[in-house]
Amino acid sequence: MSLLQESIIYLLAAVFMVPISRRLGFGSVLGYLAAGIIIGPFGVALIHDPEHILHFAELGVVFLLFIVGLELQPSRLWVLRKMVFGLGSAQVLVSAAAIALLALALDLDTTAAIVIGLILALSSTAFVLQMLAEKKQLTTSQGRAAFSILLFQDLAAIPLIAVLPMLGTASGSGGFDLAQAGIMALTIVVLIVGGRVLLKPVLHVAAGSKIPEIFTATALLVVIGAALLMQFAGMSMVLGAFIAGMLLADSEYRHQLEADIAPFKGLLLGLFFIAVGMSVNIGLLLDSPTRILFIVALLMVAKSLVLIALSRAFGMCDATAALKLAAVMSQGGEFAFVLFGIAGRERILSTALIDELILAVAVSLLLTPVL
Repeated sequence: MSLLQESIIYLLAAVFMVPISRRLGFGSVLGYLAAGIIIGPFGVALIHDPEHILHFAELGVVFLLFIVGLELQPSRLWVLRKMVFGLGSAQVLVSAAAIALLALALDLDTTAAIVIGLILALSSTAFVLQMLAEKKQLTTSQGRAAFSILLFQDLAAIPLIAVLPMLGTASGSGGFDLAQAGIMALTIVVLIVGGRVLLKPVLHVAAGSKIPEIFTATALLVVIGAALLMQFAGMSMVLGAFIAGMLLADSEYRHQLEADIAPFKGLLLGLFFIAVGMSVNIGLLLDSPTRILFIVALLMVAKSLVLIALSRAFGMCDATAALKLAAVMSQGGEFAFVLFGIAGRERILSTALIDELILAVAVSLLLTPVL
């Protein structure tokens, strides 16, 4: 099948499924996932190999992390420091510990249990914020608590993305590679120092050309260049994009950069979720419904109990608001698809286990609007 034919299939699937999903109140992420499931090898099999498009679509995650970095102004973080670094960090750590203990009880090894706990502790930023906005709850106590927790989770995803390949290297070589870690650290320093010296002058020259497409091309060059630098050093591409975004968070070009990158981010991130949907083994839900639903129940109940307890302990929500917070944030997040993919490539987790966990995350997303 030619690239143009595949493109038509992806576009048709998205154009039909995403508006339907939004109309039903499930959000766009589930629409993209559903589109991928339908056209993928476990659906009607219009596309047989999702892997080749998944690698290209990961650029959507790269652009997403660049925009997250752009939005993380130090002044904004300082104002929200108590809720972000207090409630947010407590939620991630306690939820990860609870899920890891459940994984250990199910006979998984310690490393796998910890990795699973940390990944599943994250909720879906796009999904939650969209639902809260549609219900006009962003300014309520549970809305503010959810925003703070999600902001910390977005921050926490960055070190996870960076550390997972190192865990895979360590497990494959029988020890920690100090030289490789040094190269990684040096690369980060070079990116930060070089970025502070070069990024703003380069963008100033591009803006001075007064040619919009040149500024857009420069923005893409910055993001993809930083991503490739991290990849050459053996780290995840998204880490480089995130650092580049943070370096430009206080720049006068921040809003223009966000506006130029947003269309690419939206389309490629949608394609990424379609590719993930094509990888979701929906047959597992038919073959082992009890096991999958059991995993979903453990995940959502554990996170709900943690969210209710912590939101009350920090005085952020009353009892009713705490229940609403738990209902809206007990699912797995979109970063789970990225992180489980890395864990699979690095052989930290088995393919069969990853298939089950990805399906469980997808089902938890589907159940959230119902809750």
